[in-house]
Amino acid sequence: MHQSIFAANDRMAERNRGFFKALGLLTLNVVSSPGSGKTALLQKTIERLQPATRVGVIVGDLETDNDARRLRTTGAPVVQISTGTLCHLDAEMIARAVGQLDAKALDVLIIENVGNLVCPAEFDLGEDLRVALLSVTEGEDKPPMFRNAHVVVITKIDLAPHVDFDRAAALENIRRVSPLAAIFEVSSRSGAGIDAWCDYLMSRRTGAK
Repeated sequence: MHQSIFAANDRMAERNRGFFKALGLLTLNVVSSPGSGKTALLQKTIERLQPATRVGVIVGDLETDNDARRLRTTGAPVVQISTGTLCHLDAEMIARAVGQLDAKALDVLIIENVGNLVCPAEFDLGEDLRVALLSVTEGEDKPPMFRNAHVVVITKIDLAPHVDFDRAAALENIRRVSPLAAIFEVSSRSGAGIDAWCDYLMSRRTGAK
């Protein structure tokens, strides 16, 4: 049963990927545990990229639309997916949600996955980049969850001095489990690292064309 579910999802993910590629759309699948600062980072990212870069967002949440409402304040088009009891998004959900966006009018599509580092890791959505977030408030022992990430963003670095975050240990753990992942250290509150992160996204979008 599980194998069948994943096979069907992978087929739809490849359709999504082909669709996104045909449009020259850079697509991000952003995963994290709850409270990692994911929505705050996405707000800063969208504000930094716009108006030169047109960004659309798909938000997955179990019940509430709080994140979607926050992201709409940026002026970006946002589609909410309420997953109910499901702890992840799948490729079929993304295909339906994209139908509610004018994808041809976008340059970047950000998928804010459900706040969970376990379930979403198993489901390909057709993204170009899987972006995993690690907050300094979570400590250094989460990186094994990031094995499939193309990018790891360490968030809330302004709080690092106050929570005894071991930066060297975190970086070592990340590089051990995901040696090819690009790593960024950011603070949505102070803006530190946001420019480097956004410049990276623009370089990836240019390279994908």
